[in-house]
Amino acid sequence: MSIVRRRQIFGTPRAPRFLRIFRRNAEASHSRGNRVKLYDSGSEFFPAMLEAFAEARHQICAEFYIIRDDVTGGAFAAALLAAADRGVDVCLIYDYIGCFDTPSSYFRRLEQGGVRCLAFNPPPFRRGLAWFDKRDHRKMAIIDEETAFTGGINIGDEYSGFGRGTERWRDVGIRIDGPAVSDMVRLFRDFWLEEKGSPSSAWFLEHAPVPGMGDAGVMIVSDGPYHARSFIRNAFRIAMAGAGDSIRIMNPYFVPGPRIVRSLLRAVRRGVRVQLILPDKTDVPIMRLVSRGYYTPLLRGGIEIYERQGEVLHAKVMLIDDSWGVIGSANLDQRSFHRNYEVNAIVAGHEFGRQVAAMFADDLKGSRRVVLEEHENRGWLVRIMERLCNSVSWFL
Repeated sequence: MSIVRRRQIFGTPRAPRFLRIFRRNAEASHSRGNRVKLYDSGSEFFPAMLEAFAEARHQICAEFYIIRDDVTGGAFAAALLAAADRGVDVCLIYDYIGCFDTPSSYFRRLEQGGVRCLAFNPPPFRRGLAWFDKRDHRKMAIIDEETAFTGGINIGDEYSGFGRGTERWRDVGIRIDGPAVSDMVRLFRDFWLEEKGSPSSAWFLEHAPVPGMGDAGVMIVSDGPYHARSFIRNAFRIAMAGAGDSIRIMNPYFVPGPRIVRSLLRAVRRGVRVQLILPDKTDVPIMRLVSRGYYTPLLRGGIEIYERQGEVLHAKVMLIDDSWGVIGSANLDQRSFHRNYEVNAIVAGHEFGRQVAAMFADDLKGSRRVVLEEHENRGWLVRIMERLCNSVSWFL
């Protein structure tokens, strides 16, 4: 299949065949007429989300993997409590393991103030010890069924930019206004009920359909450990297969597995430029060793790899042909593919693609390119450690 023909099928997310392939293999819901705004830092994302909380009239649904009891967590709690105090129905899902360091008094204070809190998988891990390994890794907040915030950003100072020095992390989020928010509402409510939360009376209020707010097409892809196949991984692979010119990826935990590697190498062979920005510094050192074990075949295949310097990279972004992007909670690793609950937004729009491309170019300036010859000159001890760590990569 020629590149020209491939672009006709995949190059625009509005192509009917492209959508059918996505829906069949990734269980993706699709809507047009959305307005999507990119926040290329937590310091932009948090004020916008808290301002939306302050304007909520009926309901706030929030779901986050990590919620810390720090300055950012305090501002988050205050915004939810203020909304509940003026009569807004507020529901919060948090991951018990992700919030293990957060004192229980934090959530008690929320509940006493009228916020309904639901912990995912609290002790005694009623679904068995194997369930201990599962995580609710989603990060999203929905306001009045009209506006949603999502991305890779947790609730904590390191994500918001309030942290000091090396504690500050590099992350990305988006705001969606329009029909796609209804898909996220359904996702939240289904999960709430599945986890034995009681439905809210606000859920049964009549709401007019969310009108079109912009010109972006949005597909919402969710996944969980109950699926026989990984919809998140399928979505990444379909997106890579649809690229005609370029694939740009920024991801903090890169343990892609053979299928993603093959998809990237096939893209290069048909003339697509593939660039990866991965972290030079990470909060999980073993991940860096496992990730670097993939470098040699990728570099030999013509893929450009860069390691971002400075702040800890936590952004999860993929941009295809500078015209549509994938932003959400999922990493390119086996945990996100098979053992976490995740949500990604696939956004088709030239203006949004332009914003993501500009952001990627800025991050590229702060990154060091990995050269094959230099990488292959790493010592034998490092190679042994990479192989040992790779044997446990499934559990990371």
